[in-house]
Amino acid sequence: MHTQLHLFMPTSTTINRPFPQLNHPTITMASSTQYCLFFSISTLLLLFFNASPVLAQQSFRPKALVIPVSKDASTLQYTTHITQRTPLVPINLVLDLGGQFLWVDCEQNYVSSTYRPARCRSAQCSLARASGCGDCFSSPKPGCNNNTCGLTPDNTVTGTATGGELAYDVVSVPSTNGFNPGRNVSVSQFLFTCAPTFLLEGLAAGVSGMAGLGRTRISLPSQFASAFSFDRKFAICLSSSVSSNGVVFFGDGPYVMLPNVDVSESLIYTPLFINPVSTASAFSQGEASSEYFIKVNSIKVNEKPVAVNTTLLSIDRDGVGGTKISTVNPYTVLEASIFKAVTEAFISESKSMNITRVSSVGPFEVCFSRDNVLSTRVGPAVPSIDLVLQNESTFWRVFGANSMVQVNDDVLCLAVVNGGESPRTSIVIGGYQLENNLLQFDLATSRLGFSSSLLFRQTTCSNFNFTSTN
Repeated sequence: MHTQLHLFMPTSTTINRPFPQLNHPTITMASSTQYCLFFSISTLLLLFFNASPVLAQQSFRPKALVIPVSKDASTLQYTTHITQRTPLVPINLVLDLGGQFLWVDCEQNYVSSTYRPARCRSAQCSLARASGCGDCFSSPKPGCNNNTCGLTPDNTVTGTATGGELAYDVVSVPSTNGFNPGRNVSVSQFLFTCAPTFLLEGLAAGVSGMAGLGRTRISLPSQFASAFSFDRKFAICLSSSVSSNGVVFFGDGPYVMLPNVDVSESLIYTPLFINPVSTASAFSQGEASSEYFIKVNSIKVNEKPVAVNTTLLSIDRDGVGGTKISTVNPYTVLEASIFKAVTEAFISESKSMNITRVSSVGPFEVCFSRDNVLSTRVGPAVPSIDLVLQNESTFWRVFGANSMVQVNDDVLCLAVVNGGESPRTSIVIGGYQLENNLLQFDLATSRLGFSSSLLFRQTTCSNFNFTSTN
């Protein structure tokens, strides 16, 4: 159940900081303040010949950007890092594919000469669809200013949300030609939301917030595409290793992995769908989900159809059902009846391959002995699982490398968990099933391109060459 909230209102009683008091729920495009700057000719010349790095970079317009992604061994969360503020500071963030925006802890050590809060009724508030206008009853500091609008930063790992000040600051990331990182480029007014420190609970150690890549106007892909006028596309490629980085590209391909394999070629395409009801921990009435949904029409195990309640595969008018892709769920989660049908079919097909079932190992219910399980280029030789999409010839095939987890020397488990009865979303494709698959999200055409396992192409998501050409 989701509680409908007005944005910028606290949803946790553990908040130990003052929060803005709402005055005006309506957002307009009018700017609250106008600034007039007067320069002498000598001052203008001085500015021209001593341009800041941000201004100087405007002559270079990258076609794409790139950031690394690592897998945290303790939490199995996927983390990335960017640089932010003035002077620039590296910050670690949990990657949230469906997250609405960048949010950062501003209570701890946020120091920046270029931090600016978004003032009420400003263009920034309108762009972010930030309703409400508030004051902060404390001394001014990042996250606590008067006459500002706010959003609701959401820890999607724990399902906790609270109010936070909308602000902007410098963000810098590497450009790329698709083969290597290039020179760093900056966005001088990158919108994000401040959050209190307690919202970091449950996230990987050392992170300062979450990087949202979702379907909003102020997510990382949207802001980067707008700032540099490149295609509204991005791609994720998660590594299966905790010691080697995967990669996120902003912009179009090529996306080249060693040894010189452009993994943006030969993608399979399927439409992306919008869930009309938000799936966030807290949301306003009428707000659509920022997460990425696809339409799974049926499921096969070892190319044999599995009987499931197909009603569950569609999103109803209340936003319930369907299939979404998630980087905050470590493994795929299936509604109880779908889980039962798929696992029973998988057990039956495994038995026919002389694979022996053994006791479960939490959180997995279906486990097997490694005896008689052969190794292949795409992982353990076990029954394949197909998510059949818009037609019978378009499907996402999950091989052993993405379906089986080795829990000890003797046991492999099916990397799927039971989501129980009546979950909000019937199928959640989790991070483990995404590893070593390239997924490209085209926001302009609302289309997903996916590669299936890159292991077939003798490369992996950890094979991007992060050696800079700058």
